Amino acid sequence: MAGVPSTSLVCEGFVGQAGTTSVGLGYPNLAVSKVPGHVDTQSVEELKRNVLEVTLESVIENLTTDPEAAAAIREPEPTDIVFEGTFEEVNRLYYENGWSDGLPIYPPTEAKIQAFLDFTEKDPHSVIGAILPDNRSATPWNVAINGVMAGCRPEYMPVLMALVEAMADPEYGVEHSGNTPGAETLIMINGPIIKELGFNCEQGAMRDGFQANSSIGRFWRLYLRNVAGFLLHQNDKGTYGNTWRVVLAENEDAVARIGWEPLSADMGFAAGDNTVTISRYTGGDVILSVFGDSAEKMLPYLADRVVKQNSWQISFTLGIATGTLRPLVLLSPILAETIAKSGVSKADVRQYLYDHARWPAWQFEQYIGEYTNLVPGRRTLQDMVNLGKAPPQFAESDDPNRMVPIVCSPDDFMIVVTGDPMRTNAYTFSHNGMLGYPVAKKIPLPSDWDVKLRAAKAY
Repeated sequence: MAGVPSTSLVCEGFVGQAGTTSVGLGYPNLAVSKVPGHVDTQSVEELKRNVLEVTLESVIENLTTDPEAAAAIREPEPTDIVFEGTFEEVNRLYYENGWSDGLPIYPPTEAKIQAFLDFTEKDPHSVIGAILPDNRSATPWNVAINGVMAGCRPEYMPVLMALVEAMADPEYGVEHSGNTPGAETLIMINGPIIKELGFNCEQGAMRDGFQANSSIGRFWRLYLRNVAGFLLHQNDKGTYGNTWRVVLAENEDAVARIGWEPLSADMGFAAGDNTVTISRYTGGDVILSVFGDSAEKMLPYLADRVVKQNSWQISFTLGIATGTLRPLVLLSPILAETIAKSGVSKADVRQYLYDHARWPAWQFEQYIGEYTNLVPGRRTLQDMVNLGKAPPQFAESDDPNRMVPIVCSPDDFMIVVTGDPMRTNAYTFSHNGMLGYPVAKKIPLPSDWDVKLRAAKAY
């Protein structure tokens, strides 16, 4: 680079990812030297032998020879027609080129693309943002193409536009979408558009079966594949991975009835605004049969399950980042109503979780410094406070059994009311921290939204 010989040391499992990611970063012929195996599972002697016998030779070669010339890759122009054929032939082409998720897609014809573009006032080729790792431009045109492919309806286009704007926001960190924990984005939606587009926010809120929830969730993963460039066995390195999640819609009627604010307000918008919120989660679990007729009886169970759902993720509280862990709790309407009936606000619930979803300090330190290698030097929480890397509440004493929070602030907990209105179940997700930080955007509706929506529904 810049005329200076260089080489990048890459663990064996990431050599392919290095090659594909470097193209998007503008270094298509980046010199790479392989470190065999995985350094976390090797003894010092094994690592030394692998470096000396394999890596060193590659380093010397890369520093003393010119890299191979990069091959030019020509992608079709945005409006090029790349193929004409039957439904089956189109799907075969898309699958063989890695443009589909393995399921049949709707062929994106010009007429279908235009139907989507009619629901945005932006120029079809205007740039929404650059999407890493391939560094392609996000445009209304390619948003519409992937919306068609995913089985969305044209009137979903404003939601898709807001989602891609959120994806392009650096705070979210789309470039981490292929990280090895295999975390998957959850899309959460608020506002009148939930009813206007027919999102499910009641029983089965996270299950397929409603076109808006399902197809928009699928769109997200297709866009990551076709525009961001995340492909399995290349730069999507999820060890196990997750499949795309359906869109989660909040039950705003229930929220208003109990006097709480919706998630959109928590994210800085006004209650009643149409918004999308995206955040990436490694996984979640149901909190079954929460029992009791008051918040006092219910909240201990919720706090217990929230703390047990998290493990290495606390490295986003303290460790590889500070204060970026944002656990999510879903409450069914009847749970939220029972809690609110006790005079408890959503802010009170967050405070309770902060005060009671806690671990012994020694166990916190064990997770970030012994079970994982995410905190160099295996520092104690007291060390991290002294170094200015942790808030003072993590070192209120030196007692290893003192209970410390799993987040830095009560506001780090996210709470959404959704699901079966008459079931006493909750759900909690483990957050992927700074590698998928929550971002919310307002959904941009065209000026003649009502007219166009009526026409689309009649079609």
